[in-house]
Amino acid sequence: MGVLNVTPDSFSDGGQYLSPDRALEHALDMVVEGAAIIDIGGESTRPGAEPVSADEEIRRVIPVIERIRAAMPVVISIDTLKPEVMRAAIEAGAGLINDVRALQNPGALETVAAADCAVCLMHMKGEPRTMQLNPTYSDVVSEVKAFLLDRVQACLSAGITRDRIVIDPGFGFGKTAAHNLELLRRLPELVGEGFPVLAGLSRKSLIAKILKDPAKDRLPASIALAVMAAVNGARIIRVHDVAATADAMKIVSAVLNRG
Repeated sequence: MGVLNVTPDSFSDGGQYLSPDRALEHALDMVVEGAAIIDIGGESTRPGAEPVSADEEIRRVIPVIERIRAAMPVVISIDTLKPEVMRAAIEAGAGLINDVRALQNPGALETVAAADCAVCLMHMKGEPRTMQLNPTYSDVVSEVKAFLLDRVQACLSAGITRDRIVIDPGFGFGKTAAHNLELLRRLPELVGEGFPVLAGLSRKSLIAKILKDPAKDRLPASIALAVMAAVNGARIIRVHDVAATADAMKIVSAVLNRG
């Protein structure tokens, strides 16, 4: 899954792809490099991010979705928590709703249930502006798993079938570095629930905390985390650096599948 942020304030690539034409060019590049899914975001969910209106988010993402849909047969994901944006994105051609609030906002569950798209349910403790202010857990893996399974049940009860559901532990969303590492180590516990697991660790602040150098190039560490996630069973790896990560995934696949 290649990340395509059409925002001015995303933590890594904010402001780079505000033009729909530039966004399309980047999406094409990522598909050539090996991306099977393009994840488009019109509202930053980095720690401390301020919310934007549904109208503004729609203005940012819909022209990009339409251009990508017309240009290539790639799966388009919309990274949003607003049902209004979900509906507009589905109509424009999105096939996956990637929701950091796991369809908890009023109307979100019903919107996805009424469509035929897939959905990724993510765990987030708190909300973006405050989620990194001293997050605490008794057992982060057990609590994240319980939340995700509760949201899965809500989806099933609403008529969303199992084969449409992906789960995401939400690395970096209301978690300390220790919480993130524990989730990655114990990722097989989530994988064992039978749903594809998405892992988004690319360029996260976790890397700076481990390496003790915020300015250090995060690509090698991002690849290491992606490899660990894949080895531990993640089925979708959400990344900014598609070409390098795709090469790493080919090596992982060769090892796991004995060539």
